[in-house]
Amino acid sequence: MSYSDFKESCSREIRTQAADAELLKSTREWFKLANKHNYSYHFEFVGRPLIQYPQDIVQVQELISLTKPDLIIETGIAHGGSVVLSASMLCLLDVMEGKDPRQSSRKVVGVDIDIRSHNRIALDEHPLRFKMELIQGSSIDPQVVEKVRSYAGDKQRVLVSLDSNHTHEHVLAELNAYADLVSLGSYCIVFDTVIEDLPAGSFSDRPWDIGNNPKTAVDEWLTTHPEFEADRDIDDKLLISVAREGYLKRVR
Repeated sequence: MSYSDFKESCSREIRTQAADAELLKSTREWFKLANKHNYSYHFEFVGRPLIQYPQDIVQVQELISLTKPDLIIETGIAHGGSVVLSASMLCLLDVMEGKDPRQSSRKVVGVDIDIRSHNRIALDEHPLRFKMELIQGSSIDPQVVEKVRSYAGDKQRVLVSLDSNHTHEHVLAELNAYADLVSLGSYCIVFDTVIEDLPAGSFSDRPWDIGNNPKTAVDEWLTTHPEFEADRDIDDKLLISVAREGYLKRVR
């Protein structure tokens, strides 16, 4: 089977699974049960915890491979697994294009309001540190926004990932601060839209909940930004994802 035939077969299967009501119901129930056990906290990328579901981890690397960004902007660093994944993918893109990763200008810019000392040390000692720019501060602080945006000045292809404070107002402010940097055909990924679909009170120690989360922010923001669309094909493929309707593709 050729690659094109294989992809067409996959597309048919994805459409079928997305229409399978029993599968969708089971997926939703599984997700609710798994979330009780902090399922997303149990994975790593080359030695750094990456607090995501495996499906989303794989999808992110697919999008980086597809869009070939010169710059990746990430809000929310935590233990650093995500910025390490992005840095490694940027190096791989360089190698595939015959470039020396150390000489290439590709970068991942990570922002976190509190880069804890043990995480900072681990990232500073990481062999891919040369691909990372780490900024401590609120992702919606005007000075931080200005600094992050300065890295995009000469970049043609930009991908944005939002995964910090998950309240409606914060995510809305992040979208307004960074989404316009996303290049045509690339993505602004808004994580944890799934909060809207989980039982109320699932995050009792956090300020976000049903009605106040990334999904509600995305819904409001998209009403005035027709240049972006939620990529439902990704939702249909993954089924299990914390970013359902949060893979926002720039289409114009």
